[in-house]
Amino acid sequence: MIEQSVSQGRCGYVAIVGRPNVGKSTLLNRILGQKLSITSRKPQTTRHQIIGIKTEEDVQAIYVDTPGMHLGGEKAINRYMNRAASSSLADVDVVVFLIDRVRWTEEDEMVLEKVRHGRAPVILAVNKIDRLTEKEGLIPWLDELSRKMDFAHIVPLAAKDGHNVDRLERLVHGFLPESVHFYGEDQITDRSSRFLAAELVREKVMRQLGDELPYQITVEIEEFKDVDGVLHISALLLVERPGQKKIVIGDKGSRLKTIGRDARLDMEKLFDSKVMLNLWVKVRSGWSDDERALASLGYNDLA
Repeated sequence: MIEQSVSQGRCGYVAIVGRPNVGKSTLLNRILGQKLSITSRKPQTTRHQIIGIKTEEDVQAIYVDTPGMHLGGEKAINRYMNRAASSSLADVDVVVFLIDRVRWTEEDEMVLEKVRHGRAPVILAVNKIDRLTEKEGLIPWLDELSRKMDFAHIVPLAAKDGHNVDRLERLVHGFLPESVHFYGEDQITDRSSRFLAAELVREKVMRQLGDELPYQITVEIEEFKDVDGVLHISALLLVERPGQKKIVIGDKGSRLKTIGRDARLDMEKLFDSKVMLNLWVKVRSGWSDDERALASLGYNDLA
């Protein structure tokens, strides 16, 4: 049940969209001041819509972090991710369209076409400007971008270190309607602790394996319970082939142990509790291209 505050202020939804790997999850985490969305250098790390809620005095901004909109990838999970990203545009008050520095790709063009046909104002956020080697090229590039669409604003920023993110937030606040707050002021997401735990494990897998493993891996939480102030969490890592299982486990279990240690440390920070984490790896062939299997694994949360 959604908790409403009694104060009248501003409250609304903000979609963060863009192609894969432009920094959408990093931006959300920077805005919230803590880790909520998982990140890695691999594209398509985010698979679900993640809601992050930030309440400051009388303003509540509800950010929707989305999977990267991408071309290609005909599997069921790719179709799910594109649907999840596109559906976020339907009922939001403002869109933040994130791109990477002075690069404009075919996938950026695809995202542009989708936001152009939406009803919400669009703020174009140009990320990772701290990595620009030739700063003088930024202003001509921003001018070129301004001709692609009638953007409400164009904001250069660096999500990782926070440069100009506060300006983006102020601009976002200006588009939020007057409304009671939809969530309590201390709530930061509508996602369950089980979901967040699964995402943290999946992040560590993606960071550990680099390019060794394709995207046919997901995580299912089988146990999540508090015993005398200690969280006991059991997670099942699903892969599609026996060879992938060997890669995840590593030599004498070394890689799985590292994944578990890193995930446990992040969980203890997130849940502010001691965590006992157990991981298992299981082969479930073809899960990433099976609509029913995806639904059973939680890939069915679209409105």
